[in-house]
Amino acid sequence: MFFAILISAIGTLLFHSYKNTKKVSVNTIRISKPGTAWKKFRILHLSDLHLEKLSISPEELYRIFSNKKVDLIAITGDFLDRKRTIRKLPEYLQVLQKVKPAYGIYAVFGNHDYMLNGESFETLKNTLEENGCVTLQNEHVSVPMGNAMLNIIGIDDFSTNRCDLNKSFHRLPKGFNLVLTHDPNVVLHMKKFPYDYLLSGHFHGGQIHWPKPFHLVKMGKLVRMNMIKGLHVLNGRPFYISEGLGQTGVNIRLGSRPEITIHEIV
Repeated sequence: MFFAILISAIGTLLFHSYKNTKKVSVNTIRISKPGTAWKKFRILHLSDLHLEKLSISPEELYRIFSNKKVDLIAITGDFLDRKRTIRKLPEYLQVLQKVKPAYGIYAVFGNHDYMLNGESFETLKNTLEENGCVTLQNEHVSVPMGNAMLNIIGIDDFSTNRCDLNKSFHRLPKGFNLVLTHDPNVVLHMKKFPYDYLLSGHFHGGQIHWPKPFHLVKMGKLVRMNMIKGLHVLNGRPFYISEGLGQTGVNIRLGSRPEITIHEIV
């Protein structure tokens, strides 16, 4: 009897944990930056799609944010880790293009993307670019906004030792510095590099965050500082860690939810 109850309880827990992968949280984060050239600038932030275990369809994704005004879309890595999944990506990217962000769609890569071999990785990168994304690997793009400049700085994945801060910030013009990167641990090494706001992902909010996400311990110092999701400030500068949209390993979420975030810089 005891084992039957235990098995039933585990089954119920796993069922509800799978259902959680379909319950997307849409969070709005407001950051005040005095002296910016705009009254309100909206960034739609997605991270960690993990298309192999993504429970949200392109149509569902579009319904979530189709009525939201967005100026820029940022995607911070971990699209997939298998070549055969690349064929699913255009449907999601075409949905993002429907939003028509005035300043474009920008993407960086994560550790799972680099599981692809050279040719397959290039196919992933080409697929992104053919569907409206600007990909950034230790480089920046400067976009005029009236009399000011928006610098979008893409730092490559820290966890796989691909980040190059000097190259990313080389000859950076004066302006508002928005950093996109996958692994947020890089902020611990950015004291000398100027940024106004940083967006990242990587931790999935623990994905299985109960009673605590002990499995994240090996994923860097930020975990030990209890910085695994949401808005944080380090050295006086804000950065955000998305819980991500998809899952890895077992397709469940416990104590975490898939996340889409709208960042309003005011």
